[in-house]
Amino acid sequence: MKETKMLEEPIHVTDLAFDKTVMQASIPVIVDFWAPWCGPCKMVAPVLEKLAKEYSGKLLIAKVNVDDNPESAGKFDIRNIPTMLFISNGKVVHMQVGALPEVILRSIVTQFMAVVQKASVATN
Repeated sequence: MKETKMLEEPIHVTDLAFDKTVMQASIPVIVDFWAPWCGPCKMVAPVLEKLAKEYSGKLLIAKVNVDDNPESAGKFDIRNIPTMLFISNGKVVHMQVGALPEVILRSIVTQFMAVVQKASVATN
């Protein structure tokens, strides 16, 4: 039961856990590269929290603090925050740089999930 609850909210991922948690995840992942001092990051956070609840079990929202985890940010050449990586089966499907209004971010997530689902159907 505890594991399900964890998926209902964004999880914080470190450089050490990044590959296992994100790149090897069995479900699609949105990685939010952020920092505590970043105003636009604070604007996106509540939307990602809502999405984590709504897509619980189908989508993992991972947060990487770039100040504490520079290796993960460097690996993906993250130069601005917030930056969100949309990852499926260990591959970056989309990169979104900058804060977006909730309606637009939701639209991107809906498209991402549709693409992932089509790819899953095509490979089965």
